[in-house]
Amino acid sequence: MKGSFNFAFAKVVSVEGGYVDNKNDPGGPTKFGISQRAYPDLDIKNLTLDQAKTIYRADYWNPVHGDELPDPLSHFVFDSAVNHGVAATIFMLQTALKVKVDGKIGLKTLAAAKASNNETCANFMMLRAFRYMSTINFGRFGPGWFNRLFLFAMGSR
Repeated sequence: MKGSFNFAFAKVVSVEGGYVDNKNDPGGPTKFGISQRAYPDLDIKNLTLDQAKTIYRADYWNPVHGDELPDPLSHFVFDSAVNHGVAATIFMLQTALKVKVDGKIGLKTLAAAKASNNETCANFMMLRAFRYMSTINFGRFGPGWFNRLFLFAMGSR
């Protein structure tokens, strides 16, 4: 899976885009998908791509064990961690894998992930779609979120 993080990072940044300050976004100013709300002490407007990459690896890829998940599941899980948060992503991953949902990626979760298939990936993406639909901002941001979901899935084959 060497290079998997770099591929996933490039894909996430491509769907996240550059600097945005949308007054309707509860995350506040955002660049490369990194929001002011999540990183209040960070100068979001002047964030570099290298800084974003460091944050993504440490705060999203590593906590979901991206290096230990098979591709393309690792890409879907990483994008989810960035967009939904690590805890929610682990819950959805364990649900899709049909393992005990305990919020911790341990040996059983990793074994199930390694044995996963396209149906598992589809179930994981379905859970993400359901999560989007249950949010208060779905009416405003839903089409963009679904676009992200489908574009990411298509680009990770």
